[in-house]
Amino acid sequence: MIYVRWFLFVVFWGLVLSIFHYTLPQRDIVRIVDTFEQRIDFGENSIFWSNPNSGMAANPVNRDVLFIQTVRANGRPMVYRNEDTGWGWPPYFKIDTTNLQTEAADLVSTKDAPQWVLMTHYGWRNEFLTIFPNAVGVRPIAGPDVGKPVPWVNIIVIGLFVMLVWAIWARWRRFKRNRIEPALDELGDDLYMARENAREQGRGIRNWFRGKKA
Repeated sequence: MIYVRWFLFVVFWGLVLSIFHYTLPQRDIVRIVDTFEQRIDFGENSIFWSNPNSGMAANPVNRDVLFIQTVRANGRPMVYRNEDTGWGWPPYFKIDTTNLQTEAADLVSTKDAPQWVLMTHYGWRNEFLTIFPNAVGVRPIAGPDVGKPVPWVNIIVIGLFVMLVWAIWARWRRFKRNRIEPALDELGDDLYMARENAREQGRGIRNWFRGKKA
């Protein structure tokens, strides 16, 4: 039973960490090489795509999606989708997709004359599932060696979550100590007394039969 509990514990917290890692903002230092628009037919990976631009009709089958192609300082490519989040999840309230696409197009540079940018995004890149992180902001920086800013949003969100978990756990322990454990002890005492009474009655019945036989 203890292995099952540990398995469920690991699965639960692994899922929680995955949600945080996917949802919280991340920053990459990249060089934009191109921007384009492509018609996407949604399939099994549709959960990893966002919403159409605010004010446009939703099409569950396909729609045009904006993309930003970039290259990292180590030469590895990274492609971002550029979609509105609107009022849905995650709560970035992003409704400026076309503006962001214009900013990205204005920052396109070549390998010989690079313009490095800090790309803010959420989500994952997975070639096997064909999913892309969603860009939410871009700004030019001096070079690839510029340090990334302190992720205050991530620190605050995770800190608040830890405080919430601690508060719930502390109240659960107090409730268990003050209510559940005394009730279980009382139930155990009642069961013990009932068992003892049953044994007494059993002994009385056996003695009665012995007296009858005698």
